[in-house]
Amino acid sequence: MHEIKNQYIEKQGYHDVTHTHHQGHESASHASCITVVPIFNHLEGEQMEEIMKVTKSTSFKKGEVIYREGDISDLLYIVSKGKIRIYRLSESGKEQLVRILNPGDFTGELALFRESIQEAYAEAMSDTDVCMISRNDLQEFLLKYPTISLKILSEFSNRLETSEKQTTRFATEKVDTRLALFLAECMESGDGPMEIELPMSKKDLASYLGTTPETISRKLADLENEGYIKQKSGRKIEILDLDGLLLV
Repeated sequence: MHEIKNQYIEKQGYHDVTHTHHQGHESASHASCITVVPIFNHLEGEQMEEIMKVTKSTSFKKGEVIYREGDISDLLYIVSKGKIRIYRLSESGKEQLVRILNPGDFTGELALFRESIQEAYAEAMSDTDVCMISRNDLQEFLLKYPTISLKILSEFSNRLETSEKQTTRFATEKVDTRLALFLAECMESGDGPMEIELPMSKKDLASYLGTTPETISRKLADLENEGYIKQKSGRKIEILDLDGLLLV
């Protein structure tokens, strides 16, 4: 079965660069990682400086794989620039997008507590800078600065809530409803213009919502024809009837 997954990876043209990543501009990347990531940026200057000393930085080109399912890791990966998509593959090779990481987000959190075998793939969606901190170093900081633990627990809580919501929707909601709720959740809070920009391609959105890109395109057209949304250039969408959208 794993041969099918490996064939899928090769067919997509992904490159495993776990051991061949690009080094460079380390000091700037270190500072960026610590100052943008919420689990660290609340600390005092001297404390952040201490963390920078044990943090390693690296860069990945668009399409390069940062880690893959089955890899053994004891590292926390922090995005300082760019985007990373985390996805799983079924035994048949079908992709399921789990989440997209933006600057300040992290992955590899299970390695914080034990040597961990990766259960998903991480791929750079654009040229991406990543900082890494080892389990041993981070555990020391967790004991020394307990507020880091609280920030990590908060992120775990958010991810669990998102995961449970996604699982429930897969089981109980039709594609139209999943898409409508996703669009509504993309809106910024407040009274500004009701316009959003899709945070991912239609291919990734389809993977995230458990459907196909063709279905996403068709459902967006349906929502537009029914007067709920208006598709604009690029990935921009104007929400015309939010209340109606939430009842789809």
